[in-house]
Amino acid sequence: MDRLRAFEVFVTVVERGSFARAADALETSPANVTRYVNELEAHLGTRLLNRTSRRLSLTEGGETLYSRCKAILEDVVDTEGLVSATSFEPRGRLRINAPVSFGIRYLAPLWPRFMRQYPDVELDITLIDRVVDIVEEGFDLAIRISRAGTVDHAARKLATSKNILCAAPAYLKRCGHPKIPTDLLGHRCIGYTYAAPADEWQLMGSDGKTHAVEVNCHMHTNNGDTAREAALAGHGVIRQPTFLIGEDLRAGRLVQVLPKYRSPDIDVLALYPSRHHVSAKVRAAIDFLVSAFAGVAPWDKA
Repeated sequence: MDRLRAFEVFVTVVERGSFARAADALETSPANVTRYVNELEAHLGTRLLNRTSRRLSLTEGGETLYSRCKAILEDVVDTEGLVSATSFEPRGRLRINAPVSFGIRYLAPLWPRFMRQYPDVELDITLIDRVVDIVEEGFDLAIRISRAGTVDHAARKLATSKNILCAAPAYLKRCGHPKIPTDLLGHRCIGYTYAAPADEWQLMGSDGKTHAVEVNCHMHTNNGDTAREAALAGHGVIRQPTFLIGEDLRAGRLVQVLPKYRSPDIDVLALYPSRHHVSAKVRAAIDFLVSAFAGVAPWDKA
């Protein structure tokens, strides 16, 4: 058994959600995909996937193997890239897309240093909050704030940010503190348009149970800073990432709501079209950003 190929097949099955879609992505047959997964399970002596006629789910062993396999495959790609790119210097136009607030707060201060380090790279940076098709719209690299990740493009994780429910002290004094998720039904909320869905907030309790609440949003916006300003002015409860409201929480300008419940974390990802034949300029930008965000995320530092 080609173990590395088996790892690749297993990871693709998990990410695509079915053997048939994995076979299409790998340009092979479903029977061949099934064979690799069966051989991998036999080799490890444990079941990796629970299979039904409608869906696949990972076993505990499968979850462990999936996370390790992803890291192994990324290391292989990075090693191959380092070898193949040694004779090429980063140069030329580099089109980068990033969300507006994150791009201004955390990326803009980094670009002067990148330009000093790579003087032959011409940066072309576009800040847009909507999710762009990086291939269709001609971007070399995109910074994506995502809970779901991506199956269509290659990605490197830069950092993680918590999603926090919060409101201004004045609003909470006027309207009271919610005690349980359904209490949000009696509060004015400010929704983020690009969240999916914008008005259904999911919260997980300490018992692991997920609560989905259809909140009453009297304002929607496609920009996090706009939601933040409305919350600071006392107009309601927001659900925003700590990279946007972390300083406000530490300064007491905003107060966390329902602290015993949490929203799913979100990842900050660097997306690029493919892991194959990555250009030197794209690899340089990714490595630069990975290094810049290494360790404790800047929004989590006191």
